[in-house]
Amino acid sequence: MNPIILILYSLSGFLMKLSDDVYDEKHNKLIASIIGVFCGIAIAYLASHNLDAAYIFFGILIGSALSLKIDGIHHSITFLFFTIFFIIWGFGGTFLGSFNLITLAICIMAAFIDEIAHDNPKVYEVSNFLRVFFDYRFTMKIIILVLALFGFLDIWTFIYFIFFEIFYILGELVFGMYFSND
Repeated sequence: MNPIILILYSLSGFLMKLSDDVYDEKHNKLIASIIGVFCGIAIAYLASHNLDAAYIFFGILIGSALSLKIDGIHHSITFLFFTIFFIIWGFGGTFLGSFNLITLAICIMAAFIDEIAHDNPKVYEVSNFLRVFFDYRFTMKIIILVLALFGFLDIWTFIYFIFFEIFYILGELVFGMYFSND
């Protein structure tokens, strides 16, 4: 386990959710964008220094774009800073030769499925199971676990991603406690 990677996954999840909620609920573009800057830098560091993180975060980015869920200035700012810092830190020269487009495509599809089904009334009316499944975006979690079990990703990547998700939920809770009532 790499504690720096664990911390950055956790921080990324927290900042991603906090930025989204500040934008969506408080309509504060400035604060959401500032939080997005730090999120973009954290995920750029991860993606440029860890091949598995590159699959996950490019998968989330491209899957979200394809599902038209990049819908605010805070998303654009996060993407901009992600791109700038990813270029500054390099395209992962140490692992670029081993980059697997099929693994990336699988991550993109998982993120796309989670995004189009999340908050989708047509999906939610089918069953409560699907509502919970897509409220918590389980497609990506399951795919990362399967990829890790079959050796396409490191098993620690699944653990790191679970921390990303835990801190994503924690970001929602912190927003609810400190921002939703002002």
